[in-house]
Amino acid sequence: MTTEPRDIRIKRLKIRAEHRGIKEMDLILGGWAAAHLPTASDAELDLFEAVLAEADHDLYQWVTGQSAVPEAYAAFIGTLAGTVRSGGA
Repeated sequence: MTTEPRDIRIKRLKIRAEHRGIKEMDLILGGWAAAHLPTASDAELDLFEAVLAEADHDLYQWVTGQSAVPEAYAAFIGTLAGTVRSGGA
């Protein structure tokens, strides 16, 4: 099993976050990735990668409060939604 170097993983996650299916999620996830991925812990990278595997439609509804967030993502989505409401990443 090959372990991906941290810098390569961060670059890959940033690209995935910035190139989603809908522009709103590009901006929301890409903005968070640019601001936080370089200093994120390995656990935070794991969580972010799991979030990126979710469908854009679901993510958008969670961030905007239109549907309930799965417990595993609740804290992260809450933080993400808070940064969106405050206008920052």
